[in-house]
Amino acid sequence: MSFSIKQSALTSCFDVSIHKRSSSTICRHSFSPALNLRNNPRRTNLSVSKPLHISSIESIGEEKKAVIQCKAYEADKSQPVEAAGQVKSEAANRVKIGVYFATWWALNVVFNIYNKKVLNAYPYPWLTSTLSLACGSLMMLISWATRIAEAPKTDFEFWKTLFPVAVAHTIGHVAATVSMSKVAVSFTHIIKSGEPAFSVLVSRFLLGESFPLSVYLSLIPIIGGCALSAATELNFNMTGFMGAMISNLAFVLRNIFSKKGMKGKSVSGMNYYACLSLLSLAILTPFAIAVEGPQMWAAGWETALSQIGPQFVWWVAAQSIFYHLYNQVSYMSLDEISPLTFSVGNTMKRISVIVSSIIIFHTPVQPVNALGAAIAILGTFLYSQAKA
Repeated sequence: MSFSIKQSALTSCFDVSIHKRSSSTICRHSFSPALNLRNNPRRTNLSVSKPLHISSIESIGEEKKAVIQCKAYEADKSQPVEAAGQVKSEAANRVKIGVYFATWWALNVVFNIYNKKVLNAYPYPWLTSTLSLACGSLMMLISWATRIAEAPKTDFEFWKTLFPVAVAHTIGHVAATVSMSKVAVSFTHIIKSGEPAFSVLVSRFLLGESFPLSVYLSLIPIIGGCALSAATELNFNMTGFMGAMISNLAFVLRNIFSKKGMKGKSVSGMNYYACLSLLSLAILTPFAIAVEGPQMWAAGWETALSQIGPQFVWWVAAQSIFYHLYNQVSYMSLDEISPLTFSVGNTMKRISVIVSSIIIFHTPVQPVNALGAAIAILGTFLYSQAKA
């Protein structure tokens, strides 16, 4: 490698031409002035006050027509300018994902607290589920009408594809709410941590998918931990237990339908969940009226108001608003992160909900019950790593 240097009287710039003669390693070189490559019709002079170092020299193209690409950085910098920009971009993306996760977990914790408060005073899970979907649907309709959010461009085919997803989402939502109306929030979420077992079983026997041995082995602590927790639950209720199990199955089917039907659809995560809420609301409303009915709702509302006071209205509004917000943020997160990262985040979210609900509601927990919960959650984490 040889250097020919020509000094200019005015700018004290150097012309540097580099000829490739060997593949030997080139050490770092310093140049006080700017670089100007010879044989380049478009010469560029860089005026700098600090020395420049060659960080890398790369050969591009075929051997006969080799082009040498030099990358330089200032003496007080630790990396090339392009790499520094990439690092800043990656750091900003990590911060963004962290904000998504923190918001997702916080909203979910708040929702579960208010949802349980409402269900304790007003045990009508079908209406509570309907109000959650109605509130979210109204929020998004207002956002679209005022152009706070851009309305999605959909057609009949989109809604047709979304329908089975909405059916599964509706069933899972109602079943989870029924479960939390009968048992502690912590117990519902411990059982819901068994969702990966349903995912593997449904994918294996209905879709014919196969998984590595590590995935099947990760199901052992999930199933064992859930069973241990259920067997030692002080306030066990079969309706609450079955509600959580049905919710697991329904949400697994929802994810499968969503993955199969929404390929190639250009709808953002926020708008996708908004459309899902609208369709689920249309499906759920007639069933909620048939199962519980306005007369039961009116009588229960008067009782709750007399016992709790006006703040009960705030509880209902809060659980409805936070339900939509936490789901919306989770779907928005899916646009930014991989399924594996989302799965790990979901595991950590469940831990935060279980711990916070035990503290706030003073739920009595036996050591063996806590051990079962820890084993199940550990199994969920191992499952997410095995599927990576």
